[in-house]
Amino acid sequence: MRIALGLEYDGSRFLGWQTQPGGGAVQDALEPALGAIAGGPVGVTCAGRTDRGVHARGQVVHFDDLASRPLSAWVRGVNALLPDGVAVLWSQQVDPSFHARYSAVSRTYRYALLNRPVRPALAASHVGWTHLPLDVDAMREAAALLVGEHDFSAFRSAECQAKSPLRTLHSLDIERRGERIDFVLRANAFLHHMVRNIVGTLVYVGNGKHPAPWVRDVLESRNRARAAPTFAPEGLCLEAVEYDAKWGLPQ
Repeated sequence: MRIALGLEYDGSRFLGWQTQPGGGAVQDALEPALGAIAGGPVGVTCAGRTDRGVHARGQVVHFDDLASRPLSAWVRGVNALLPDGVAVLWSQQVDPSFHARYSAVSRTYRYALLNRPVRPALAASHVGWTHLPLDVDAMREAAALLVGEHDFSAFRSAECQAKSPLRTLHSLDIERRGERIDFVLRANAFLHHMVRNIVGTLVYVGNGKHPAPWVRDVLESRNRARAAPTFAPEGLCLEAVEYDAKWGLPQ
């Protein structure tokens, strides 16, 4: 039977999601733990691959269980074998046609940015940082120009393997709480580095380097060189992956 799992992990402990030749990725920790419970090799497919330093509160994966273990074994049993930086939150049997990546309706990322003159220490692995004061209203005006279906070529990395640069950004909310500014983006899917490139570009607007309408020019140019440099990975977290209710997954 096919099993779906919900995961959270601290990206600062790993070399990204995808397995590496020398180990050290989240996948390199998860698959052996699952295999120990299953009694044989287990390969997993995730909803979205995260880069080194990027965190997850709501990653979803699937795999095929040939051993027919109870669902609780995929949570308590696997967690007993995982390193501290990653944990299985839930397990659910799903229809064999379910696919963690292709069945997803949308994905939500949150970028946490510390905006103060002094760099972070306690939260250094979990927030981005910029020292110049930011105008949140200007960034919100610019963010509104990105919502909708667009060609996001100006915000994709050169290493992006997506076949099409077209993505639908459902929402882009900016929330300020004291010295912390959160950028919350929900889309049908994201290109490689898309969130971090958008955040960097909005920061250019927030610190007065460019006016808000400049973001539309960047978007329409489809030229990566027109946008800001890629922002640091530490503040980025995969918050949630949404699926149709028919799959019966925890929300």
